[in-house]
Amino acid sequence: MIGARIQYKTTNQITTNQSEANIPKKRTTPTRQEPEKAILVGIELKRSQHIWSIDDSLEELALLAETAGAKVVGTVTQKLDRISPSHLIGKGKLEELIELKDELNSDLIIFDDELSPAQQRNLDRAMGVKVLDRTALILDIFASRAHTHEGRLQVDLAQHQYLLPRLAGLWPHLERLGGGIGTRGPGETQLESDRRHIELRIKHLKSQIEDVRKHRAQYRQRRATTGIPVIALVGYTNAGKSTLLNALSQSDVFVEDKLFATLDTTTRRLTLHNNQEALMSDTVGFIQKLPPTVVAAFKATLEELNEADILLHVIDITHKNAAEQAQTVDDLLEELGLSDKPKIIAINKVDLLAEEDGISGEEAIKHYRQRMGDDIGPVIPIAAAQGWGLKGLQNLIADMLSERMVSVTVNIPYSAADLVNLFHRYGTIEHEEYTESGSLISGKIPRKIEPEFRERASKPDN
Repeated sequence: MIGARIQYKTTNQITTNQSEANIPKKRTTPTRQEPEKAILVGIELKRSQHIWSIDDSLEELALLAETAGAKVVGTVTQKLDRISPSHLIGKGKLEELIELKDELNSDLIIFDDELSPAQQRNLDRAMGVKVLDRTALILDIFASRAHTHEGRLQVDLAQHQYLLPRLAGLWPHLERLGGGIGTRGPGETQLESDRRHIELRIKHLKSQIEDVRKHRAQYRQRRATTGIPVIALVGYTNAGKSTLLNALSQSDVFVEDKLFATLDTTTRRLTLHNNQEALMSDTVGFIQKLPPTVVAAFKATLEELNEADILLHVIDITHKNAAEQAQTVDDLLEELGLSDKPKIIAINKVDLLAEEDGISGEEAIKHYRQRMGDDIGPVIPIAAAQGWGLKGLQNLIADMLSERMVSVTVNIPYSAADLVNLFHRYGTIEHEEYTESGSLISGKIPRKIEPEFRERASKPDN
């Protein structure tokens, strides 16, 4: 059931569950649950300059709903000068939505924009069925996709931060608003108790995630001393990042043609054409209208992008909103302070583009540059699933990494054989010979490990 993974047990529920723990349960035969029938609701502000049209945004919302297990039975849209603070949509449109819900026997309403706590509460009362917004839907999908301890912590935090300001809406029968008789009692007590419980849970989750963040930072620090470069995959959800990771590293990361098929960060080692080794990390996919609470909750994961030497932006060029998806990713990277990172744009699935429209990879690049501008950096066409264009991509990665390297000629004593190994693994060697005092090597090494060679190796005598 959609939304069931966003759960919170109240004090009363916990007590009841504990008291019933020893009661024998009847044998039941599980039956297949029918998918919930969802109506999608979208608004368009008349003076808005959002890059996504309302139709395209609702089409994506439908994919999210289907990913969560719902069946979309209808859509409602409205153009507004300004949103209604009480229900998001206008009074007339709300009545239309109620009639459509009854006509289609819908049991789920999903809004494309995030609802305020007051709007959520009012809509719950007016509709009489479950009401979710895009944020709650995304969190529901995240909850089903998080498999690692870190992933579950981050999703749990985002869910509790989303839930806290909406807590009063879970107790409509106990609310006591205003003063006078009837304002003191179990409702207010229960709300305060639950609020404290959630606040303590959020504090605990933040503490655990901070431990994870520190562990990741220590790991990155150790990794930095080896000088191994890192390429971070970024892109819109379902653009083909995991498929590309598998193709480049000969690994078997889970791949599925669904939104947010993978949520947890995965890192694999790969060897470039010049025998240089690198690490490639696949991070959570981006999506438009990604709420700030979700971005904040996944801060520990997204910090991986900060340490990357190169961002590899994967774009599904066959998608009709490829340009809008790319712009959404660029906007989020800018929010994260990563817009100045060296970046390669990999236009993926060009084989399908050629089959459907007869457009070559070079033509796709030309069209993309015309849409996005000529100053977007290096762009290369690939087909990750078919393994096409990957050699050219590896060459481009190696060339960009080379630009971040420095030329050195060092004499490494035989007692520091580990430095020779370091040079071979993470540098490019132009000349190597063995002398009486050690290994004389000329070539390029990553700038971040040059200090170690300065300390432990010497310059050759002229």
